[in-house]
Amino acid sequence: MYLNRIFIICAILLLLTSSAHAIRIKDIASFEGVRENQLVGYGLVVGLSGSGDSDQTRFPIQSVVNMLERMGVTVNRADITVKNVAAVIVTATLPPFAKQGNRLDVTVSSLGDSKSIAGGTLVMTPLKGGDNQVYAVAQGSVLTNSFAFGGSAASAQKNHPTAGRVPNGGLVERELPNMLAGKTSLRLNLSQADFTTAFRIANVINDKFKSQVATTADPGTVVLQIPEGYANRTVEFVASLETLEVKPDITAKVVLNERTGTIVMGDNVRISTVAVSHGNLSLVIKETPQVSQPAPFSKTGETVVVPRTEMKVTEESRRLMVVPEGASIGDVIRALNLLGVTPRDLIGILQAIKAAGALQADLTII
Repeated sequence: MYLNRIFIICAILLLLTSSAHAIRIKDIASFEGVRENQLVGYGLVVGLSGSGDSDQTRFPIQSVVNMLERMGVTVNRADITVKNVAAVIVTATLPPFAKQGNRLDVTVSSLGDSKSIAGGTLVMTPLKGGDNQVYAVAQGSVLTNSFAFGGSAASAQKNHPTAGRVPNGGLVERELPNMLAGKTSLRLNLSQADFTTAFRIANVINDKFKSQVATTADPGTVVLQIPEGYANRTVEFVASLETLEVKPDITAKVVLNERTGTIVMGDNVRISTVAVSHGNLSLVIKETPQVSQPAPFSKTGETVVVPRTEMKVTEESRRLMVVPEGASIGDVIRALNLLGVTPRDLIGILQAIKAAGALQADLTII
């Protein structure tokens, strides 16, 4: 029953693939320079109920002292014992064209030995980019959707209490430069480099504008010359072409996951003429030792363990199935279904077919 469901799902996916429409350019490619940027910062979470970093973690104490000194409070480091403060790493993603005042979601992760940062408050933390410039600041209440309590003999925990989020806790302070301003040409980068897909994208764009606007620099890049009619209207030009539909070409590939028994095959997978036979050899060995001992009150004899082994060998009888040359993935599935193989057996069969040189596709095992 399980195997039949697998084949039904595969047949449905094949049907959907054959009737699928083309895909928008914006879903398979992106413009050079229009991307997200990673931000990171070091901060403190305060207001914890004794679940912060211990005294063995030195850098939170140093951070607290530095923060208090900037606020005009002079303290002796040796006199500070903090259990309601945790040192954290704050990360966020700065989207393209983010403007000053835009809000960001930030992720807060414990850096020391804090047991929980649930219920704490993140103190204002500068977030820097790869160029070491501050692009945003973060502050707010940390939400972990978890708890962690315990005593000497028992404890209870739900989810992960040492990492959380501050929704809309980041505030953009510095804008990224506009990568589209003043451009006379743009570069369109494909998510997956492919000669055929790049050629199809260039043809669709040229047909749209009735001129040689797009050229292929390499399998992963399409170079666009902004037409004169769209001078100083780059956004309008991009909007008019990113919704164009293209049918991307994909390589023939088979992906196997032996741990879960998952098999994914592309529509372009083909198999040369090959004969497949699959049979399972089952060997069951059962040990049932018996104990032999003297009768009660006997003066001689000793207790002896007598081994007893039961062995059963079962071998399934399967036919030899011939798969013709040029068979599609649907033909292969139907042929192997006649052999009654399971998904895990199918993994071994596909590996053997690939080793025989009859599988005309890339075989990836994850």
